[in-house]
Amino acid sequence: MKTRAITGFFFVIVMVGSNLLGHYVFGGFYLLLSLFCLYEFYGLIKQGTAHPNVAMGLLNGALLYVAFALITYANTFALSSLHDELGYKLLFLAPVTIGGIFIVELFRKHKHPFNNIAFTILGIILTVVPFIFFHALAYLHGGFNAHIPLAFLIMLWGNDTGAYLSGMAFGRHKLFERHSPKKTWEGFIGGVLISAGVALIISHFYTDLDWYQWVIMAVIIGTVGTMGDLVESMFKRSINVKDSGGILPGHGGLLDRFDGLFLAVPFVYAFLYFISN
Repeated sequence: MKTRAITGFFFVIVMVGSNLLGHYVFGGFYLLLSLFCLYEFYGLIKQGTAHPNVAMGLLNGALLYVAFALITYANTFALSSLHDELGYKLLFLAPVTIGGIFIVELFRKHKHPFNNIAFTILGIILTVVPFIFFHALAYLHGGFNAHIPLAFLIMLWGNDTGAYLSGMAFGRHKLFERHSPKKTWEGFIGGVLISAGVALIISHFYTDLDWYQWVIMAVIIGTVGTMGDLVESMFKRSINVKDSGGILPGHGGLLDRFDGLFLAVPFVYAFLYFISN
């Protein structure tokens, strides 16, 4: 428990710092984090399910992240057309590099090449694409603003903590026993309520959104984030592993820490994008 608490403390410090240290640190940190998550995903798959092409996967993941980041920067900061053009060129280069995944597989001697191709691409969709959306949250209202991504993390942590405490205190009815025996409806409801309460507190300090918009965001995070947690549990059960890794002592791997974010952040971005436009 002590190790878990110490790891959790430093994890929170790093995550908060990555949001508060400015535009370049924010972009670079989440690029690296997304690639580490992708690498961890490939490591799990290679334990017996398939043999994804790690190098091509990391290349394509980095290319997509950087392309969308450059387009976001050009549109937000009114940078020169050169930046915008470079972003779109990288984006339109993606079909070529993704095609490279198929071509390289021709030269790899594995029994199930399309399993390798599928898991290579799935890893990018599961781990890198959500961080592209998370990165874009900071630029929704013009200019770099860490309020929304930071609030997202705080509400996600509030949901996780609330679900854990509520489940321990009141948990009786299983939520989805087939994939996660410990999760309960009481924990799920408690997590959403705590997350909504955190959103109300945030609304007093961050006025980027109305209070009810923060609360809706919290409900999305609590609901869809829980589904993301269940999806990751389903994934780990399918390959017979308990934790996705050991990089965070007492907490498991990176995929274990960001499973809620992976599924929730595209939903949150879509909600905020449409209410902003």
